Amino acid sequence: MADETDVVTKKRRPLIPYQIKLEPRLQQVSKRDSLLLSIGAVVVALLLGAIVLRIVGGNPIQAYAHIAGASFGSVGVFSDTLVKAIPLILVGVACALAFQMKLWNIGAEGQFYMGAFGASLIVLLPVLPETAPKWLFVIVMAFSGILFGSLWGFIPGYLKAKFNVNEIISTLMLNYIAIAWNNYFIFSVWSEGGFQMSPMFPRNAWLPRLSDFAEQAPFFRGLTTHFGLVLAVIVAVIAWFILFRSQWGYEIRLIGDNPKAAQYAGIKIARNTILVMMLSGAIAGLAGMSEISGVVHRLQGSISPGYGFTGIIVAWLAKLNPLLIVPVSILFGALLLAGREIQPSGIPKMIQGIILVCLITSDFFLRYRVYMVRRGEE
Repeated sequence: MADETDVVTKKRRPLIPYQIKLEPRLQQVSKRDSLLLSIGAVVVALLLGAIVLRIVGGNPIQAYAHIAGASFGSVGVFSDTLVKAIPLILVGVACALAFQMKLWNIGAEGQFYMGAFGASLIVLLPVLPETAPKWLFVIVMAFSGILFGSLWGFIPGYLKAKFNVNEIISTLMLNYIAIAWNNYFIFSVWSEGGFQMSPMFPRNAWLPRLSDFAEQAPFFRGLTTHFGLVLAVIVAVIAWFILFRSQWGYEIRLIGDNPKAAQYAGIKIARNTILVMMLSGAIAGLAGMSEISGVVHRLQGSISPGYGFTGIIVAWLAKLNPLLIVPVSILFGALLLAGREIQPSGIPKMIQGIILVCLITSDFFLRYRVYMVRRGEE
């Protein structure tokens, strides 16, 4: 009979002889491999979306072909796609600036709404008379939208810098406050005949559209793309220059990568936290202004189908590069435009969510090396 100690010390063979181990990567992955991994993540997301479409009884090939045709099939629909892409470019750039500093601005949606409110204030208060020239309306409305958006970025930035309040919570909560603030004025102060919208803005307060120049260029007839596209591209270029070609951009990225090194170098982290959050909010506010002046032409509740949250996905897919945000926004604009015709109606948002999860997963593999070892091995 075996000794009792032998029974206790006898090792049992594990059910699974291997285990998964994680190891931080010592060398940074090249930009080419990082881009390829992001593209692969999107492909995987589309494949998963196709599986879900098949499960609910749809035809994935026809659905994706419809999205492509309804977004890029003609000059007219491509113009509509660009209209959807404009706020995504601006919100994506706003998020990218904050994320570069590891400030998780989840409040771009609220900053978008406050920018729309600030722009509407110029018309509905009114600050300018209806007879004011269009160029003056555009400049003043843009400035007001930027001002209100930056204010909505200042609040969480100040709380983070002075009291170390988690910016994810504060920016997320401010989204609901911004929407409720807008709704108060929509339902009460500026309601048109009791409806959930303000009176229509005068045409002088509309951003110019391509169709406005149809007499000079008949090709533009019916095209809805507005001047906000020019503003969005200019902002993306300026943001890229700030991040990658200026001393301030270097400070922003250094704080995000290594706050202790930045502090040792004499960089004022608290001041930069406030400034970056204000700049991020200002750009998101400009997105609200461009949407309210270029598309909706009145203040109402349903001015955003979630641009503030979709912009987060856009920023991550573009690897926080403001220039790459432009083409990525066009692709997501196509998904928003054509997705309205896909049933069930939640499928487009589901695809966006799958893409975000796949992107987060790909970012994990960029930071860690995953391998398998036999149990018991060092």
